[in-house]
Amino acid sequence: MNTTANRVAGKTAIVTGGRGDLGSATAALLAAHGAVVASLDVAGIPAGAAHANISEFDVDVTSEDSVAAAIRRVRDELGTPDILVNAAGIIGPAGASHTASVTDFDTIFNVNVKGVWLMTKHVVPGMIDKGAGSIINFSSIHGITGGRNVPLYHATKGAVRLLSKSDAAAYGVHGIRVNSIHPGSMDTRMSRRSAEQSEIGPEAYYKQLVGSNPLPRQGKPDEIAYGVLYLASDESRFTTGSELVIDGGYTAV
Repeated sequence: MNTTANRVAGKTAIVTGGRGDLGSATAALLAAHGAVVASLDVAGIPAGAAHANISEFDVDVTSEDSVAAAIRRVRDELGTPDILVNAAGIIGPAGASHTASVTDFDTIFNVNVKGVWLMTKHVVPGMIDKGAGSIINFSSIHGITGGRNVPLYHATKGAVRLLSKSDAAAYGVHGIRVNSIHPGSMDTRMSRRSAEQSEIGPEAYYKQLVGSNPLPRQGKPDEIAYGVLYLASDESRFTTGSELVIDGGYTAV
């Protein structure tokens, strides 16, 4: 087994949120290691990583019709997926639960939870037919610990964490592995928006968030992508229902 190059060669991968920072880095790394990658994201967002192995598709992960159509296109053009990375997500407005609206709730749960479920629903049948597959769902450190700044976002990430475990239990008999990945504070556009929304301002926000970490900095998108690569590859063939935390030690202290 080659652990240094072409770690997912011959595999077809879908990455949602492929035009975002984490999704784009993930798509690029999977492509660099030999996968044929379908990068899925909402229409109108600038293209993500450019690579000969990456094809871009528009999708609305909250719409079953859109998801079903996108998966059909991927199967027809690239082959039945071996890997599904559910990286699409939004953070929503900051504020305590009582300050949110029903629209806020529906919007964030539709993208972050319903979207993961719909993608899984429409990709899994092909994996069952193949007798193998790897699904990696993006949760968050706050899907484990909670937090007060964006509670609805944290709630969605807790839901993704448990959905991953439940799906791991359900699909293992078919050779399908399902794991969640839990980034800490990352150097991304989403993180910067969260900092800008903070009542204490970006500088104090980041100091509070990462200042006491054993590794006192934000993570880089490629540091998450390498975690996804491991879970997508056959190197993790005995790993399912797990939580891969990549957070600079935030949850250790």
